[in-house]
Amino acid sequence: MKYIYITNGRADKVPQYQELYDLLKKLPQPYEVYTTLGEGDGTRFVRLYCDLHPEEEVCFVACGGNGIIIEVASGLVGYSEYKKQNSKFTMAILYIGGTTKDILINFPGRNFLSVKEMLAGSVTPVDIIKINDSYSLNVCNIGFNSKVASRANELVAKGKSAHEAYTRGVANAILTSRFNRIKVTVDGERITRGYMVLCTLANGRRVGGEFNCAPNAKVDDGLIEVCLFRGMSLLRLLMLIPLYRKGEHIGSRLGKNKVIYRQAREVEVSSKDLIDVYLDGELLTGTHFNIKVLPGALPLRLPPVNV
Repeated sequence: MKYIYITNGRADKVPQYQELYDLLKKLPQPYEVYTTLGEGDGTRFVRLYCDLHPEEEVCFVACGGNGIIIEVASGLVGYSEYKKQNSKFTMAILYIGGTTKDILINFPGRNFLSVKEMLAGSVTPVDIIKINDSYSLNVCNIGFNSKVASRANELVAKGKSAHEAYTRGVANAILTSRFNRIKVTVDGERITRGYMVLCTLANGRRVGGEFNCAPNAKVDDGLIEVCLFRGMSLLRLLMLIPLYRKGEHIGSRLGKNKVIYRQAREVEVSSKDLIDVYLDGELLTGTHFNIKVLPGALPLRLPPVNV
């Protein structure tokens, strides 16, 4: 098997990458290193490589954090969807220089920092969520949460830590994004009435490094965890946020009649005005979104569980 290590354009500024390159030269496995040229290039590269080398057995290794992980996953799943067939292509993850570990939290007990652990891993099919023509491996945010994530990204770009950026993003959204008229339909059932605060469509459990938005989520159950906060007073929202952080908002007394929870296979989101959907680092803007789960669509090479 050949391994293609995909890094982003900032790799040369992170010392761990030079250590990776030095290690790869000592290993017997055939490999290449590809450095992306800009946003979305990882997805384009994977699809093009698969198209040009359909008979090869290749593992694409996403080196970095959430951004490069979802780019590689999107390329691989997008290629498979287009070809409508199984292939010998798989994906692995090396967590180097990322800002958050939201995606990796879904795989406890596994070492995503080690090349040798990755090479010793085995392939597990995991679900991925498709939003129009984009993909999410972890969580899609609508309303309040998309505003939080957008502001957090701005602050991270200015040098703030992911924790500080997300916390400040929450404070900003409390003031600017509590009243959203967005229609959400889950497997044919409309679950919105009047204003909504936020809605998460989750394959994974955590967002923003610490907010346990979907505590029941599993990446291999073929379901989307849908959690919607209806319109509520500022006081109630402020009291719910600590529960949301700990994953105790579902079924809570404070959330009664205000926190709606469903498991779904397909979700439709629409609005008369332009809205943002934030997924794994990507911001989509539009008025209508079709969301569905693709069960077992991503062949992910996971390191062995450390007992």
